[in-house]
Amino acid sequence: MSVGPAERARVRFIDLEKTLRYLIAGLVLLAPASTLVVRGGTGYCFFVLLAIALFAGFSKSFRLRPALLVKAYPLFTVGMLCFMVYLPLQQSIEGYWLPREFDGLSRFAIALPIFLLLVNVPIRYLKAVGWGCAIGAIGAGVWAVDSAIHMTVTELNRLGNDFTNPIPYGNTALLLGFLSVMTIRWDTYPNALLRRLGIALKVLGFVAGIYASYLSGTRGGWLAIPLFLVLCSLNFGWVRQARHWATALVIVVLAMTALLASPIGRERVEATQSDLVRLSHGGGAPDSSIGARLQLWRASIRLFESHPLMGVGKGHLKPELQMLADAGEVSPLVVNQRAHSEFFSTIAEQGTAGVVCLLLLYFGPMVYFIRYRKSPHRDVSTAAYCGIAVSGSVIIFGLSIDVLTVVMSTVLIALLWAVLLAIITHDARIPQGKPGRGPIG
Repeated sequence: MSVGPAERARVRFIDLEKTLRYLIAGLVLLAPASTLVVRGGTGYCFFVLLAIALFAGFSKSFRLRPALLVKAYPLFTVGMLCFMVYLPLQQSIEGYWLPREFDGLSRFAIALPIFLLLVNVPIRYLKAVGWGCAIGAIGAGVWAVDSAIHMTVTELNRLGNDFTNPIPYGNTALLLGFLSVMTIRWDTYPNALLRRLGIALKVLGFVAGIYASYLSGTRGGWLAIPLFLVLCSLNFGWVRQARHWATALVIVVLAMTALLASPIGRERVEATQSDLVRLSHGGGAPDSSIGARLQLWRASIRLFESHPLMGVGKGHLKPELQMLADAGEVSPLVVNQRAHSEFFSTIAEQGTAGVVCLLLLYFGPMVYFIRYRKSPHRDVSTAAYCGIAVSGSVIIFGLSIDVLTVVMSTVLIALLWAVLLAIITHDARIPQGKPGRGPIG
């Protein structure tokens, strides 16, 4: 029986569709898996996904639906776009042009077509992101173990790698570790042996991520651990009654106590105490971590008071701090391109308008993750809790470091938000009892 041209075209389309699904799943897995072990690895995956999205946008067979962004997720859309609207406007009003300042923040806007692509991919392919987080955390842990074996304590000091300093390295490893264990809930296995093996690997990712964060000595990042533990408890349904909350609180306290009582934990606590003692003796201690941050934050407030609406201009913090140092208002030791806090950098460089954009970016995606956290579909509710973990970590990490200036971080955050929200988008389309299928599957 001969096959006509229409049938051959349909078969070719089905084959192409399957190939793209597997390619997208591979990229969704590799993006978090490579972020701490391959320079630019997440970025390569991100832009290949963008290329596929653009292909889909111009293809009749893979038509994207931009109306979804406006009708279903307006706050997410505004949050992802606001900085890319505001920054060119700010530079045009203030009369300068620094396109490099758009680099990291542009990834949020670029993630929107990727999100539109991913909502057309069945959930079972998107769940590869959980394994990507596990592999990424294990990779960070292997590097941490190798560094601990081959370096002395003095040489190791604080763990990072060739392209990431200890703070974003430790923060990212910690986030990947918790996402690894949280996504156990949405995994399905054909038999008990594979299930035990899969759980063991994801728990290993959890341990490896925590160990890498521990060796990095990122005190600010450790503040997110209580949030992650609470979200894990809620995700797995461990916290349902008052006594469960009491138990969870005890576990959080014990975990933080054990961390701070460990050798590196004690060293970081002693460093904090030393900084505080020096601060109490006056002089600002600008050569200490806490002292430098406090001076930077005070200077940022001073700059904000002088330029309350739009700030001094993104990219202009360092010359403005230098002017304050020349006038003797801050120590020359703290002259820096960033204020070591997302909020204080934003109020200094971008003013009130920038703070509004920052809040939209923080809470625009989080609104939808909070809304769907109690979905009856475990894939969707797990994605929601993971999304809250990502959004919460961005806020907490940003208390003591500029998260959004590190392109590696912005790419990973933008892609995680896109993948997790795409899983949530399937909520209304999943037939009851079939949690693994999406609109095309």
